[in-house]
Parts: sequence; structure tokens; C-alpha cells
Amino acid sequence: MEYDRKDESISTDEVKRKRKFFSFLWLTAGALIMAAGLNYVLIPNRLIDGGVTGIAMTVAHLTHLPLGLFLFIFNLPFLYLGYKQIGRSFAFSVAYGIIVLSVATTLLPTGFAITNDTLLATVAGGVILGIGVGLAIRTGGCLDGSETLAILFNKKLPFSVGQIILFMNLFILGTAGFVFGFDRAMYSLIAYFIAFKTIDVVSEGLNQTKSIWIISEKSEIIGDKIMFRLGRGVTYLNGKGGYSKDHKDVIFCVINRLEEAKLKKIVESVDPKAFLAFSNMTEIQGGNFKKQDIH
Repeated sequence: MEYDRKDESISTDEVKRKRKFFSFLWLTAGALIMAAGLNYVLIPNRLIDGGVTGIAMTVAHLTHLPLGLFLFIFNLPFLYLGYKQIGRSFAFSVAYGIIVLSVATTLLPTGFAITNDTLLATVAGGVILGIGVGLAIRTGGCLDGSETLAILFNKKLPFSVGQIILFMNLFILGTAGFVFGFDRAMYSLIAYFIAFKTIDVVSEGLNQTKSIWIISEKSEIIGDKIMFRLGRGVTYLNGKGGYSKDHKDVIFCVINRLEEAKLKKIVESVDPKAFLAFSNMTEIQGGNFKKQDIH
């Protein structure tokens, strides 16, 4: 038994090492992609990003000093906040990502633009930055300290983290209008929203899944049809009505978003009065989510 435990411990350690390696690999890739987006799309077209990066870009433009210097300096206070609010491992990941981003923006050659068309630069810049930041977030890291500040303010203000980040970025982009021109500030705002949506796609994935809760007196018939016609597994749970105190059969099922309409038709064909609750899921781990053959 002792040998088996040691062998299992070694296997677990190997998995953890591989997971850390790939996390830092993707974090590095995200930082490099973001640096390329800044150097070759946004900066040549006088567009800026939101958050601390936007402040750093504005100051770098005014002082003619390297952007990487200000990215590093301005994010330092947020590393401490990240350590206090979220934890040491998160702060270490943020520090690593910001260092790679700062060094990359400094060392990558400048004077070249992928496009000089402002509209194309707005769209391409937003997508490229969104991919870079999304990869970092997906690995548990971060490339901008404004999110950490928003988490801190969220505890003291009656606003969500997302609302606080939006307010900060509107202020930053509005202020940048006095430096780059208000037409560039408005283009930058469009790029920011494109990046925001791209971050969601990259960090959550294109194949978004949904969890479904179904309460019906014909739960077994519905469950059989879901397995037979959708090829998805189901789990039966025992429930109890809060008002009636009656026994309730509950079905739990996970599907992708393309299967939602078909599942509704299946349930309605068996029990039009069935209760359905849908919830978006950003990640599934463990178990067997493979789709079975449909009969």
C-alpha cells in the first residue's frame, strides 16, 4: 500500500507540474500577443487601451519614454493589492505576465503598423488585445492591475466589479481625448468593447455549455428521450416542493447551446407544464461530457 501511495503522489505531482508549465506558457503567449497588438496596431494609429495600460500609453506618449517602463511601474501597486485580496499565486502570475508584457513592448521593434486604416486598426487591435488578455485570464493570470483595484473598490462601493471597471475606463479614455484627440478616444472606446467581448470568447470558449434543471412528474420519460434523441447523459435528483411538500423528480443535464431548442421541444412534447431552468457554464471539468450516438 505504501508503494501505491508514493506512485500516486508522483503522478499527482507530474500533473501539477505540467499544469503549471502550460499555464505559464499560455500566459507568456498572451503577454506577447498583447504586446504585438500595442506596438503594431494601437500605438502607430494613436489608439489606446483601457485600464492601467491606457494610462501608461498616455504617459509614454507625453514623455516619449518606453511604454514598458510605465507598464511595469504603474502596475506595481496593484501587485500588492492582488497579493492581499486574492493570494500569493495570483500575484505571482500577475507579476510574471506584466514583466513579460513590459519587456516585450520594449524589445519588439517599433515603427511598423499592420494597418494604417483607423477603423481596421480599431477592430484588429481590439481582437488582438482581447485574445492576449483572454489567454492570461484563462490561465488564472492578469495583464492589467485595474481589475484588482475594482475588486477592492467593490467592497466599499455599491457597484459591481464590471461596473467599476467600466467607469474607470470611460474616465481614462475620456481623459485621453485631450491628448490624442476625441475622435481617437472614441475609436479607442470601440476597440475596448471589442477587446472586452473577445476576452469573454477566449477565456470562456466558443463551445459554451448550459446546465439544465427540469422538474416534471414524467422525469424518467423525459430523461430517456434526452439520452435517446440528444445523446446526452442525465442525472436524476430527489427534490421536495417548498409549498406543497410533495416529492419532486429533478433532472440535471448539460448540453451545448446549439442543442437548447431541441431539448425544449423534447420536454414540451412529453410534459408542457414541466419547469425548466437554464444556466450558462463557462467550464466543465471531470466526468464524461462526450456526446453519445443519437438513435
